[in-house]
Amino acid sequence: MEVEFGTPFEEQFDRAGVFVRVSAEHWGKAGIEFTDGNPHIGAVVTNGRSDWSATPVPGWSGQPVTMRISWADDALIVRARCSDGPWQLVRVAPFDAREGVTAGPFVCAPTRSGLEVPFRRWSVGEADRSLH
Repeated sequence: MEVEFGTPFEEQFDRAGVFVRVSAEHWGKAGIEFTDGNPHIGAVVTNGRSDWSATPVPGWSGQPVTMRISWADDALIVRARCSDGPWQLVRVAPFDAREGVTAGPFVCAPTRSGLEVPFRRWSVGEADRSLH
């Protein structure tokens, strides 16, 4: 699944991206999150317990971003790119799920109200299994 969106983020923890859910205790998300004054490529994977990875991408501020999550061979493969730039491998994480998986775009602003994120594209296709 790919989701392309704008990045009008200004407040701590403004974010948007792709969310994959099996249950309340088993899910993953990846996107751009505004943290400590800069946009970061962030990913969280939860399976009973959560982890979080974040990489600052200050040059991506205000630019369109595309997030791609592929579910292949019991793993989520996360990629991101800014505008029409090259894809960057963000993460490969275990994600064992047999059925009941749902996915789609998400937006969240836990520290304020009124965040509007322009989603430009949302598509579903074959899993991108490559790692390079």
